[in-house]
Amino acid sequence: MRRPAPLVPALAVVLLLSACGSERVGHPSNGPGAASPAPRTRVTDPPVDGVRITAVSIPSASPTPSASPGQVHADPLPADPEVSAAYEVTNDGTEALTYTVLFGFMSSDGGAVSNQRETVRSVGPGRTVRGTVGPGVLPPGAPAVTTVKVTEVTKVPAAEAPAEAGVCPPSGIRVTADDGDAAMGLRVVGLRLENCGTKDYSLDGYPQLTLLDEDREPVEGVRILRGGDSIAGGTGYDDPPRPLTLKPGDSAVSGLVWRNTTGSGTAVNIPYVRIRAKAGAAPVTVTPHLDLGTTGKLGVGAWKRAEP
Repeated sequence: MRRPAPLVPALAVVLLLSACGSERVGHPSNGPGAASPAPRTRVTDPPVDGVRITAVSIPSASPTPSASPGQVHADPLPADPEVSAAYEVTNDGTEALTYTVLFGFMSSDGGAVSNQRETVRSVGPGRTVRGTVGPGVLPPGAPAVTTVKVTEVTKVPAAEAPAEAGVCPPSGIRVTADDGDAAMGLRVVGLRLENCGTKDYSLDGYPQLTLLDEDREPVEGVRILRGGDSIAGGTGYDDPPRPLTLKPGDSAVSGLVWRNTTGSGTAVNIPYVRIRAKAGAAPVTVTPHLDLGTTGKLGVGAWKRAEP
């Protein structure tokens, strides 16, 4: 993943990579019959929640003989690591924010060739940060990328963003959420707390949760139940709380458990959850995208020691 220069689902902005009517930064030809270097196409589409793709680069097709003498046609190229999109993130708010952006690299039939997630940290109020993203390593035979889109944007206060790998926050505690698991309407997202500091850290109970809407305002009307088995058994987060002392380098785990069941009423979707490991702990805001349906409840497991 390329890092930038200095995750509320948002309306996807589709950016068609057509040469027609677009301005390209100069790339000389590689000679007859050879694919030219990836031209850059400027993009003027409006931003999605502060994120805008400003230019895209995609290799030109290789001219090959057609069935008629004296004519050529351009065959589509397979997915190529030279494909990239330049983007910028602008913070119009009043506090520093950390953005997580999902970019979709799409084929001509609308299927996803690759999805790449970029985290842009600590964008100050009124500031713009620029970066470049590519599709990553693609499998052999992957279709050509013809479209890039901003699929999803989430943003949290920079002071509450999960610390990146290898960085220990001032609290000495790193709290993160995994990508989750879903099966037959049952959802489970794992939480991990790592003592990356220099002192022992004690736990005895459940993570303290605040559910937040897309404006990061508290959500009312959802019951937070103790124990994964309050939603479904066998999730691995059913044990009662026990006192734990984490030495530096030790970790504990918990989990969020819910069902995406929809009956009468309005389905509830919660993009953000603010987590405190225990009373008085520094908050960390994660983006599990809770699609609670109309159940109105969320289960949370007690902290337990992580298995080696």
